[in-house]
Amino acid sequence: VLVDAAAFAAGALLVAATLASAIRTVVLPRGVQTRLTTAVFLAMRVLFRIRLGRAPSYERRDRVMAPYAPLSLLALALVWLALVGTGYAAMFWSLGSQPLREAVTLSGSSLFTLGFLRPNDLPTIFLAVTEASLGLILLALVITYLPSIYTAFSRREAAVAHLEVRAGSPPSGPEILERFARISWLGGLAGLWDRWEGWFVETEESHTSFPALVFFRSPQPEHSWVTAAGAVLDAAALASSTMEEHDPDAELMIRAGTLCLRRIADYFGLEYDPDPRPTDEITLYREEYDEAYDRLAAAGIKLKPDRDQAWRDFAGWRVNYDTVLVTLAGLVGAPYAPWSSDRSVRTSTVSLLRNRSRSARRGASRPELRVGRHWGRSQAPDEEHTPPDEPDAEQG
Repeated sequence: VLVDAAAFAAGALLVAATLASAIRTVVLPRGVQTRLTTAVFLAMRVLFRIRLGRAPSYERRDRVMAPYAPLSLLALALVWLALVGTGYAAMFWSLGSQPLREAVTLSGSSLFTLGFLRPNDLPTIFLAVTEASLGLILLALVITYLPSIYTAFSRREAAVAHLEVRAGSPPSGPEILERFARISWLGGLAGLWDRWEGWFVETEESHTSFPALVFFRSPQPEHSWVTAAGAVLDAAALASSTMEEHDPDAELMIRAGTLCLRRIADYFGLEYDPDPRPTDEITLYREEYDEAYDRLAAAGIKLKPDRDQAWRDFAGWRVNYDTVLVTLAGLVGAPYAPWSSDRSVRTSTVSLLRNRSRSARRGASRPELRVGRHWGRSQAPDEEHTPPDEPDAEQG
């Protein structure tokens, strides 16, 4: 009797835990991690890494990893169904459906409403009805989940593809400003900042509510939502720090983009300094900034004459999103793009099962994000910014 009661309790707990995981993953409109969903995605990632082999070219990595997120979602649905079936098999067995093979057969017949094995007593009939209902609910959740995923994916990629006209391929922050200058339309930058501020707000919501979206690769191998975000943020940072005309819309967009990338990084447990100093090192070299400064000057853009101060202002903006941008580029295996994925670290193993209390403490104590050209003017010392030691480049 004790063994039967323990088997029934274990089966009921397994079904309840699986249903709770499905609800938190699909129904709950916020980025709440579940260990089951995380374990499935990590297991699938290990399998894809094995298939990739060592030191793959970017073309092979993009080709192999393209189905990773969709297949992981399908695997997750199969795991949900398998665990529910296993839990009900344990409950059927405890109620007298023995041997175990008969309990498993009855559970599968009930879960998929096949009807080739029928229960005989009222408690077993009740379990069979509830299992059939849960099976239909899980399938309905998956059916409604996938359209939501692909709708958000389509909206994200439309903006990424649209940016190629303005930022080139691969996208580049200086290239955005140059192209607007060539057609004498620097006033159009305000519209770009406004559109991408909205894009960042929407991406933050969708990519924390549906974290699988982070790993959905763009239809074009050379496109990536991470490198597109980096290009727009760098363009806005250059406009705010280096161009003579003050553009508050660019500064608001930087704030929206920084919050977006940080909250996605928070979900995946990526480490970064939530309160960086304006003098902290960034992954960009001073020589790279000087090259961009010269390009903008050659394009006829009016720039601030004090290049050293402009560099410090730019670094003060970039330091807010530098670490999360580069790390996310490594996490998703983004294609080559200057100032982002060309210096990204390989993030093959992410602490998705991190201690939630530590994350909560970090979020609770996070200060207000600093946004300000004033960093370089009032707080930064006069010495030149020191570039980081040999960033780990992943050229693709």
